[in-house]
Amino acid sequence: MASGWDDSGAFISSNNGSSPVGVEPDGALLETAQQIGSASGSLQNDALLLGDTSGHNSDAEHGFSRPEMYSKSLVGSVQFYERHVFLCYKNPESWPPQVEAAEFDRLPRLLAAALKARKNEIPRKTRFTICEGRDGTETSNGDVLIFPDMIRYKGLTHFDVDTFVEEVIVKDTEWLSGNPEILTGSHIFVCAHTSRDRRCGVCGPALIKRLREDIESRGLKGHVAVSPCSHVGGHKYAGNLIIYGPNADGEVTGHWYGYVTPDDVPILLDQHIGKGEIVDRIWRGQMGLTEEEQEKAHQERLRPNEETVLEKVENEIGLEKVEKEVGSCNENGNVINGIQTEVVSCCQGSSATNCCQNSTEEENVQCDELDMKLTNKNIEGSVESSHPTRSSKGCWGRVSMWFETWEREDTYATLAVIGAVASVAIAYSVYRRSG
Repeated sequence: MASGWDDSGAFISSNNGSSPVGVEPDGALLETAQQIGSASGSLQNDALLLGDTSGHNSDAEHGFSRPEMYSKSLVGSVQFYERHVFLCYKNPESWPPQVEAAEFDRLPRLLAAALKARKNEIPRKTRFTICEGRDGTETSNGDVLIFPDMIRYKGLTHFDVDTFVEEVIVKDTEWLSGNPEILTGSHIFVCAHTSRDRRCGVCGPALIKRLREDIESRGLKGHVAVSPCSHVGGHKYAGNLIIYGPNADGEVTGHWYGYVTPDDVPILLDQHIGKGEIVDRIWRGQMGLTEEEQEKAHQERLRPNEETVLEKVENEIGLEKVEKEVGSCNENGNVINGIQTEVVSCCQGSSATNCCQNSTEEENVQCDELDMKLTNKNIEGSVESSHPTRSSKGCWGRVSMWFETWEREDTYATLAVIGAVASVAIAYSVYRRSG
């Protein structure tokens, strides 16, 4: 069973040879940027990583107007994971480039080391990220947030790290000493790790500011929480953010967005959080899906909703059932290229095959109404593109249809009527002459 943890974007799996990041045999954290925190190659050839002290933070160079914006495909840029652990600790201005390995930041360092030491025992693929912690707030220093569990543990200290990892991360049980609290609403984490990458340092704070303003103006305070976080992978996609919260079905999901600008904030709040609809234009991926599954899910959402189209057609035409066909039919009435649904009309044979080939809508209705008293059977046929003719095995138009539905009883009844009329006429003629 594959297991592991992720320190701000990198995974460490069980000993199956598939770990995408470098780990020494003793589990020590490697210090190089390319070995810590990478999502789908997001750090490859990344010239803006670590130690950029140039002071250039203009929007044109590192912000929303930089040339690389929208230059890369976003979908499928999130590696598979099943759980995300956030440690609330200080603020982005104080975070070193690798806060999980900083010598003087004991709590995140010990937690990261404990996770690595137990990596082969962790049942769920787990990410580990730092988010902002401010004492006296809902996310104080030492608090731990876990998704999709939607749980908060209060006041983790370096003395509790081993017990916490054992009970919560390895055994998947509760750490009762941490006074677990259930999280509600939506939680947005924005990468604002300035010392790690200038792009996140420029884009992140601007997004957080706009998010907090719009949340306040929409009356969403208490329902939507926003926090800056450390590197999550994909600096080149800045601004990066993750939204955790229940979807329309109540299932907790984690959706990643990239190339997010302040102008996208109202859309994310109204569409993603308000309506539960994914904003595909800037969507990177989702917790619990592989990169291939993310691609597939994205394509399915972009595909037209055929049921909705059919319902619209039904309402417009006013029929109980409507045939929707794309492509052409073969002689037996099977669809060759396209989609076909059942239709009740004059063009359906007793064999349940249906290939109405192009009588018009008006003609089909007239065929149904032609002789309701005498005809209950279905006539097999096929429809071509807009010709009111029918094949030899189908409907031939209104006149042909009328003759096909004419039965022997109709002939007898007609002859009787004609005979009666003739008898009356003859009798009347004889009466006139005799008078």
